[in-house]
Amino acid sequence: MRRIGKTIAAAVALSTCLSAPTKASQVALSVAMSNPVLKSDEKQTAFLKVGLNGFKMPVTSRRVPVNVALVLDKSGSMKGRKIAEAKQAAIQAVRRLNADDIVSVVVYDSTVEVLVPSTKLTDKDAVCRKISQVQPGGRTALFAGVSKAAAELRKFIDRDHVNRIVLLSDGMANIGPSAPSELGSLGASLKKENISVTAMGLGLDYNEDLMVNLASNSGGNHVFIEDETQIAALFNKEFNTVLSVVAQEVSITIEVAKGVRPVRVFGNQAEINGQKVVATLTQLYSEQEKFLVLEVDVPASPEGKPLDIAQVNVDYDNMLTRASDRLTGKASVNFSSSDKVIASCVNNEVLEAGVLLFANERNKAATILRDKGDIKAARRMLLQNADYLKRYAADLGSLQLDAACNLNTIQSRNLEDVRWTRFRKGMVLEQYRADTQQTYGAVDLKPSNQYPGTPQSASPQPAQKKSTRK
Repeated sequence: MRRIGKTIAAAVALSTCLSAPTKASQVALSVAMSNPVLKSDEKQTAFLKVGLNGFKMPVTSRRVPVNVALVLDKSGSMKGRKIAEAKQAAIQAVRRLNADDIVSVVVYDSTVEVLVPSTKLTDKDAVCRKISQVQPGGRTALFAGVSKAAAELRKFIDRDHVNRIVLLSDGMANIGPSAPSELGSLGASLKKENISVTAMGLGLDYNEDLMVNLASNSGGNHVFIEDETQIAALFNKEFNTVLSVVAQEVSITIEVAKGVRPVRVFGNQAEINGQKVVATLTQLYSEQEKFLVLEVDVPASPEGKPLDIAQVNVDYDNMLTRASDRLTGKASVNFSSSDKVIASCVNNEVLEAGVLLFANERNKAATILRDKGDIKAARRMLLQNADYLKRYAADLGSLQLDAACNLNTIQSRNLEDVRWTRFRKGMVLEQYRADTQQTYGAVDLKPSNQYPGTPQSASPQPAQKKSTRK
């Protein structure tokens, strides 16, 4: 039986990861199933993971120039140390740019002002002086501020630049469009123009749903900055990513085989139209992994007969070679009546990713329950999620799932009103991080009852899990 298991596993390894060979200057594509061998003669569910890894930008290469708009909230609530730290962080960011980059600076309170029109950065000192003179006052016209920044970017927008808006705000939009859905629509429209928005929320009074919708729909980043002393460090980390883009306008198309049903996508926004699944990424950074997980229903099939699951095509603009690249891969599964064979072939990494993202959806549902005031139901769902994660953490030997389990347990204890404002921001941030694989932010996750932090990844041990049935 062990020989049969090895034979099936070897055959599946060849058929599930047939991605085209990649060069050092190409993005690497991986396509793999959580369960390359499934139970024969049973309909079941499995995860398909499509992963992209950004190549390392050669040290000798000139980085891709950026077209960046800094958008600073200068409403009355920003007075004092907040605005001082924000200005200093913006000045430090400008100092990191060079003469090939394009920069604009927009500030807003009740009205919007273009402090520095979009221009080649030939005079850093002049730009920094303008920023240093900003004074707070008025209300918060956030939508108009972002819209004006986009108009500045459009003056020089092209496929050879990284087009990014970096927004910092400590409040809720109270002039003009202010609903999370409206800001989400703005983000989606900007993504179509290859413009992404990094939305940095400062303090405990900003609207995290608004910021997350704006960032996620544009393909950008969201950061929660609890204390103004963290602004400069997080601006610096954000610019580390902005200055390391290796691919833009990434399009992922998954053609699901006939008879296999695509159920839903985790980890990235996507459209499912019949047997075709389409997702897009605005940018991919150097040495960064981005992935999505597709849940599929696999029909009952006889033992030993392989079944194609999907064909994957990825198209993107290579920012190093200035060429349009295409990557291809495909996935298939086999079937066995032996539970031992099935368990021995589980792909721990893919199953771990699928479980984590599935649990993340239930964590979002718990947040919605708490928003409705049903604390008991929210707590019950978080604890059920913790049990689900604990079970798979043990099966996979996964420290990451174990950390996520502990995080859900901690969150279940902090749903009361006195803690909710702060904890809600942390929960929304962690949900966003899980979906987007964002790797930085102001919140450090620690195993305590004070505040949850980010689970750290680990190398899982061999799996014993047979399927992804929930």
